[in-house]
Amino acid sequence: MSENMGDVVVRRAGHGDVEGLVACSSALFAEDAGTRDPQIDIGWPGEHGPARFAEGVDDPGRLLLVADHLGEVVGHLAGALVEPSAMRPVRTATLVSMYVRPAFRGQAVGERLAGEFLRWASAAGAETAEVTAYSANAGAVRFYERQGFASRTVTLRTDLGPVAARP
Repeated sequence: MSENMGDVVVRRAGHGDVEGLVACSSALFAEDAGTRDPQIDIGWPGEHGPARFAEGVDDPGRLLLVADHLGEVVGHLAGALVEPSAMRPVRTATLVSMYVRPAFRGQAVGERLAGEFLRWASAAGAETAEVTAYSANAGAVRFYERQGFASRTVTLRTDLGPVAARP
């Protein structure tokens, strides 16, 4: 793709970006969870995303970023702060989701989104930042490692059979 990285602006999302956030989230679900986790409802972003993203725009405990190319949302990042608890007495910033449309990959858009997330987390007083990626998504794992994240836990799962139909 010949788009110039300078044409992509990483900025905080506004209410006018909700449709683009939902589109990117839907693409992420289809590409990532949809190919790796049959227990995920890939229709979630379309059904619940509009309200969830609209709430997040004004929530100081959440970060919603968009990668904007000439008025079109071509990527997003969603982050959230988790307050200290008795069990984990540190403020944590969680990178909830991130997606960059394939035509804009390889242009440092993801690095810019992740960098903004880490700056926000630090400014918000987070002592640690975390992200979850599917182990089968080696590209995502490598990307996050390049951003300074390191594996500290592994989640192992076994399927126990069909789950009752969702309501």
